[in-house]
Amino acid sequence: MTTKELRARGKAQGTTTGGASRSRARLGADIALAAIGVCFVAPLLWLLLAAVDPQAGYQTKVPSAPSTLNFSAVLTPELLFLPLANSLWLSAGTAAVNLLAAVLAAYPLSRYQSRFNKPFMYTVLFGTSLPVTAIMVPVYGLFVQLQLLDSMAATIFFMATTTLPMAIWMTKNFMDSVPLELEEAAWMDGASAMTALRTIVLPLMRPGLGVVFIFVFIQAWGNFFVPFILLLSPGKQPAAVSIFSFFGQHGAIAYGQLAAFSILYSVPVLLLYALVSRGMGNSFALSGAMKG
Repeated sequence: MTTKELRARGKAQGTTTGGASRSRARLGADIALAAIGVCFVAPLLWLLLAAVDPQAGYQTKVPSAPSTLNFSAVLTPELLFLPLANSLWLSAGTAAVNLLAAVLAAYPLSRYQSRFNKPFMYTVLFGTSLPVTAIMVPVYGLFVQLQLLDSMAATIFFMATTTLPMAIWMTKNFMDSVPLELEEAAWMDGASAMTALRTIVLPLMRPGLGVVFIFVFIQAWGNFFVPFILLLSPGKQPAAVSIFSFFGQHGAIAYGQLAAFSILYSVPVLLLYALVSRGMGNSFALSGAMKG
């Protein structure tokens, strides 16, 4: 056998061995992903099955007689509609205040170079890692002294501050992607910095603003601790806090009603995500056309 034939056989054997190794690695990755998928799907499956099971428990099982009684039980103003309205008010207000403050803070960080920019951004990054539970005791004392307890507006402003560091960081990164030359052209035409920000920068970074809005909205929507501490009236509690009504004494839990409430509680966030995603797609197309 010649040297060329030996090399060809060795290359073929190496290719076969490499293909087998890649197949085993791919099989292992598929198994790992399937296991992770089961961990995510199992709770959702329990949620869907328990919502239509009048005798639902903590175990996942197919209901013998599916019914909508659990949904009928929670579709009341006290259990669902008022808490959802409070959640919408808190989350939308927090996202709006946060987005406005993030844009105004990110604009000078993105457009003006200063030796204080990097230390400020690192400080902002540190603020994202600060747990809100660490500051709730002094915040509660401050709210008591200022007589702001049980105030929806004050709670909205405080919740906006808890997510503001991450919102500033995200907004600044999105704003960096907008070419500065577009603003400079507007400045040459006599536009002020705020006019250029409103008419040029914000329309082009609308997808990024949508991402920040959804991020802040979801953070506020699932926030339990802050409204639980700062809002005392039952009529002002959001849905994240009113979920306590399904946990009775001595460990009794209305599993079916809890599952139905959780599904209805998730619907507004899913609708918001769908609406904003649709608008973000149009904005991406507009942004690409203007850049081209």
